[in-house]
Amino acid sequence: MAQMMAEGKKPEVLFWVGCAGSFDDRAKKITKAMVKLLNAAEVSFAVLGTEESCSGDPAKRAGNEFLFQMQAMQNIQVMNAYEVTKVVTTCPHCFNTLKNEYPELGGKYEIFHHTQFLQNLMNAGKIKVEGGKFAGRRITFHDPCYLGRANGEYEAPRALLTKLDAELHEMGRSKARGLCCGAGGAQMFKEAEKGDKEINIERTEEALELKPDIIAAGCPFCNTMMTDGVKNKEQEASVQVKDIAELIAEAQDL
Repeated sequence: MAQMMAEGKKPEVLFWVGCAGSFDDRAKKITKAMVKLLNAAEVSFAVLGTEESCSGDPAKRAGNEFLFQMQAMQNIQVMNAYEVTKVVTTCPHCFNTLKNEYPELGGKYEIFHHTQFLQNLMNAGKIKVEGGKFAGRRITFHDPCYLGRANGEYEAPRALLTKLDAELHEMGRSKARGLCCGAGGAQMFKEAEKGDKEINIERTEEALELKPDIIAAGCPFCNTMMTDGVKNKEQEASVQVKDIAELIAEAQDL
């Protein structure tokens, strides 16, 4: 963003990469897939780079409102200085926080989850999804909590997946009744409380009942938790866990 502004250019959209997309080796692949799609659609975008801090979601969910507001205010100051108006992110946690909690702190932007943004690009004819290589493959989609129940978005990810010519099979608990993968509410960064079963194992079992070739996700946390669940069941050789951006990019040979 700093480089573009120095050149007198203003991007159409800010791509909010997020902590997972920046630092987690698995989530970096989702970031790269999204960048390939944005470039292919000729979207003018920029990232904040080192000026991007954590959205503050984990701090807030863990109960540290003071730290959340510090992180949020820092990001808002940076984004407002660049006159950001439109933001897209691959992380539902960042999406929810920027969309619903930044406005009261002075950060008012048009926020898109990447599945929403990709659906818009597809509807505008800027992305053409050829799903031939996924024909006959069985896919089930795990609804991220902060995209689904928290923000009511269930259709955008499914609209993209149906373009892949794959067989989309819904889990018993899906959409508004979807089960959490277990990593929301800052649970990603702590050990789970003692219980009979880890929640990501419960969710993975529900997915594996459908005998999928691919478990599709729309969140880096969900991706990690479902991947761990598949490994726990020793199914990683036959079941892939992929973000929707990766599937769309793969369908286009990007």
